[in-house]
Amino acid sequence: MIDLKAKRLNGPVIRLHPDDNVVVARIDIEPGTSIPGENMLARNKVPAGYKIATTQLRKGDPVLKYQVTIGFAAEDIPAGTMVHAHNIDFREFDRDYAIGRDYRPVEMIPEDQRKTFEGYVRADGRVGTRNFIAVVSSVNCSATVSHAVADWFTPDRMAEWPNVDGVAAFTHSTGCGMELSGEPMQLLRRTLGGYMRHPNVAGVVVIGLGCERNQIAGLLAEQGLTPGPMLKSLVMQEVGGTRKSIDAGVAAVKEMMAEANKARRETVSAAHLSVGLQCGGSDGFSSITANPALGAAMDLLVRHGGTAILSETPEIYGVEHTLTRRAVSQEVGEKLIERIRWWKDVYTPGRDTQINGVVSPGNQAGGLANILEKSLGSSMKGGTGPLMDVFRYAEPITTKGFVFMDTPGFDPVSATGQVAGGANMIAFTTGRGSMYGAKPVPSVKLATNTPMFRRLEEDMDINCGEILDGTASLAEMGERILDLLLRTASGEPTKSEQLGLGKHEFAPWQIGITG
Repeated sequence: MIDLKAKRLNGPVIRLHPDDNVVVARIDIEPGTSIPGENMLARNKVPAGYKIATTQLRKGDPVLKYQVTIGFAAEDIPAGTMVHAHNIDFREFDRDYAIGRDYRPVEMIPEDQRKTFEGYVRADGRVGTRNFIAVVSSVNCSATVSHAVADWFTPDRMAEWPNVDGVAAFTHSTGCGMELSGEPMQLLRRTLGGYMRHPNVAGVVVIGLGCERNQIAGLLAEQGLTPGPMLKSLVMQEVGGTRKSIDAGVAAVKEMMAEANKARRETVSAAHLSVGLQCGGSDGFSSITANPALGAAMDLLVRHGGTAILSETPEIYGVEHTLTRRAVSQEVGEKLIERIRWWKDVYTPGRDTQINGVVSPGNQAGGLANILEKSLGSSMKGGTGPLMDVFRYAEPITTKGFVFMDTPGFDPVSATGQVAGGANMIAFTTGRGSMYGAKPVPSVKLATNTPMFRRLEEDMDINCGEILDGTASLAEMGERILDLLLRTASGEPTKSEQLGLGKHEFAPWQIGITG
């Protein structure tokens, strides 16, 4: 398990573990700056978030951050030298998965003492954090009509139904020109079905063209969905074209509004909160502030009976052994290893993807040298508790506690899978700044550093940079994050909701395009 308690702030740098051979610059450091406690001078200019060697590294030596290998010295690196992609080699190395070795059961908080929020209790007992009508396209050919139907329900018109949060269109770029069966179609249908069944969705109108491969009847049957007053469909070729289909779609939604408007929030246990964990635009502070703080919040949520969903499989690569060691069983550990091997051996060989070492230009500019270093921070979002289960993309999440869902690293695609699986909240950490929303669920944005938070405050919900500033501890920030999530689940709007984000971020995984 990664040790978060050994972290020490020493003036301009942060030492993450006593055995590390690098420290992280807390602020921009000029050449010749004395580094307190490290008995060295900075040999060159080091931007905030970047690493500095604290001892002489010989070519081939492992570079250790949080006592975890994030690469190997590509050359001899004197103490005081900035360490980054230019002088770190990325290469494979053996990891001891030791499945279940560090498993410890969660100390659950008694039910009568658990935190609560105000949610929408559905007929099947699941709880929503928002109350939407969904307009779902079976194929890209019905996307424009689907958006036109949703757009008809302007804020002025929605005033007639005050308990409905909105009408949202969920469209995509496939549904035809693809296999009639097989994994691509299964993924699409599983994702669409997950949104139609979602506890944040009170009613659904499915719109198709008519000649597509993803036929509505087959989609509904495969997903076990039965048409009725709150699940309607229409086919454009049968209705009479674009304009008539828009009118028919609007009429179908209107017929659902009275029933959807009957929903009322009621007090429920935090055990009904299911949070999809995302990080995008990561930087060198992601593993120091926002990600471990979100992990602390998830440790608390799990103790209250809730669910934390870690995903982005390419972004746990290199530290997956820290998860398998906490697996509840051999089966769960092996499920995670199988997913990692599929990515490495089947999906990405020979391709220029981040699981093969190359992170985005923004990640590199933020101080991350390669995928091993990025994964070190990304994995922290899930907290320190036991790994209870592993799910395929968009599969229903049926296990409480800390779980993993196999997804690409691209945030909209990953979050779409989590929401399809039942997440009723997204928590999104970012260091460079990410503007994201995820209808029909609220997305809370967590900034890793204060300068970015201030620059993008209109989009950020909480500033985890206070940990670096010394005005909040990791534990305090974890408590604040969980309280914010519960307030948001109760209806407090997020920054992304205030800005209207989420209209176009529905992005099912196209399995032929690597993440």
